[in-house]
Amino acid sequence: MNKPIDTILFDLDGTLINTNELIIASFLHVMDRYFPGEYGRDDVLQFMGPPLVESFERINPAKVDEMVAYYRAFNLAQHDLLVTGFEGVGETLQALHDRGVKMAIVSTKRNDVVMMGLKLMKLNHYFDVVIGLDDVINAKPDPEPLNKALIALGSSPDTSLMVGDNHHDILGGKNAGTRTAGVAWTSKGREYLAGYEPDYMLETMQDLLKLFPEQHR
Repeated sequence: MNKPIDTILFDLDGTLINTNELIIASFLHVMDRYFPGEYGRDDVLQFMGPPLVESFERINPAKVDEMVAYYRAFNLAQHDLLVTGFEGVGETLQALHDRGVKMAIVSTKRNDVVMMGLKLMKLNHYFDVVIGLDDVINAKPDPEPLNKALIALGSSPDTSLMVGDNHHDILGGKNAGTRTAGVAWTSKGREYLAGYEPDYMLETMQDLLKLFPEQHR
């Protein structure tokens, strides 16, 4: 029998904040420069989720650093213009906080960009623990970032849940021994994520509250 969940680890992009348009635009910006006419919107979806270096190494190993820098310059400049919120996220995080649920961010982005997104959407005060790309050697789906977050929170994998929009999140949770939840609003499509067999599929962020009765605290 599963123990009650007391901790949630959240991915950020595409899960708590809608960075899909920003990320797609940033990849297209790079591709239009280095491979003009070769990549369209649907073609760059495959690059969403992993660290930038990993994505660009698959395309052009000789110019990884240059492409990453070109991506980041555009991404940072357009960040506040293109990032939006997802319905119900703020209210759900507030309710989870009120019920005493421990929460952390586990992202494949650099920490400074993670904080930009959290502050823009006014979600930063819910997270004392943020594990980003700067904090680890191995990103998701390796369990290292999840394990670091759990240690910082004083939590155990068997009472924790990893929530994300990408297969890296689901596999990362499985590798770390947590339960997992996919989000149906993933840019890659609900069925794609369901194929990785998360324990839960959230149709809305408010679905998380069903796991935590009011008297949780």
